[in-house]
Amino acid sequence: MKKVYKGEFGYVKYRRKAAVIRTLIMLAIAVGFFVAGLIIFGSQKNVLSIIAALCCLPAGLSAVNMIMFLRAGFCKDEDHDKILKHCGDLLIHYDHVITSYDKNFNVHASTVLDKNICLYSDDDSFDASDLEKHVKKMMAQIGYSDYSIKLFNNIDKYCERLDQLEKLRADRNIDPKAIEDAWVPGTLETPASVLLSISL
Repeated sequence: MKKVYKGEFGYVKYRRKAAVIRTLIMLAIAVGFFVAGLIIFGSQKNVLSIIAALCCLPAGLSAVNMIMFLRAGFCKDEDHDKILKHCGDLLIHYDHVITSYDKNFNVHASTVLDKNICLYSDDDSFDASDLEKHVKKMMAQIGYSDYSIKLFNNIDKYCERLDQLEKLRADRNIDPKAIEDAWVPGTLETPASVLLSISL
């Protein structure tokens, strides 16, 4: 299974598979120790049963992680194809699960250009203004207080906005990918990196 990094298309699907496999392996190890203890000692009261119980802790944490990714939304293949036709040289990140104290927001795609943050999600389980306020608050905490944040629930409207931003990018000769590549660890995160850092 090829690794997919945060922000790349297919990230949530990759993490789902990885979490399921990891959880099943951990559970199998815990059950294996328990059964081995029963067979070897003929009783539950043995060292292997204690090891099995301890193995349940990381298995439980892995199961929680698995459930979070099973519930997470992701960018559909057809939406991804449309975005690719309109993004030009914009930097697009996919499959954000942006977390807040109250709820999680499934954002399927995002782009940042010249103080514009554009997000796309077809998930209607949350209010767009709640997400926009949350992202604005997170950006302000880092030092980006004057950014325009807009969530699109319609893929065609999002692609129209991408066309506009690509024209702006070309007119101003901005290279978003070079900006990300030039970032030095320990310095102020870029706005696109902030979006990734506040996501699962």
